[in-house]
Amino acid sequence: MTKRSNGFTVIELVFIVALLSVASIIFFVQKHNIEVVAQDDVKKTSINAMYYGLEEVFYPTNQYYPQTISSDNLKSVDPNLFTDPSGIKLGSIGSAYAYSPTNCADNKCKSYTLRAILTDETDYIKTSKNK
Repeated sequence: MTKRSNGFTVIELVFIVALLSVASIIFFVQKHNIEVVAQDDVKKTSINAMYYGLEEVFYPTNQYYPQTISSDNLKSVDPNLFTDPSGIKLGSIGSAYAYSPTNCADNKCKSYTLRAILTDETDYIKTSKNK
């Protein structure tokens, strides 16, 4: 007489649980990496928009760079881009974005540096064309 068993053995269940655990760990690690890369790309896009707003719109019109930048003086840039992915505005403490003007007199500057602090890469830096 042969005994037939319906169902799974304990070893089969342990194997399936281990396989699902490894797959979920890999999923969440990759998900985190994708989110970090996406945030870094948003930061680069924002810095590029500010840079082109300064170089292609503000400087040709005024022949100088402003001492501070915001949506008030860079109207060609989407106002949301002045806020980093964490919700901190440019110029505030803890912001991932920084604008550093140089050679300023009477709120008119000759050059600047734009910087984004990235998570997985070195800082993303853009400097003025005119010095």
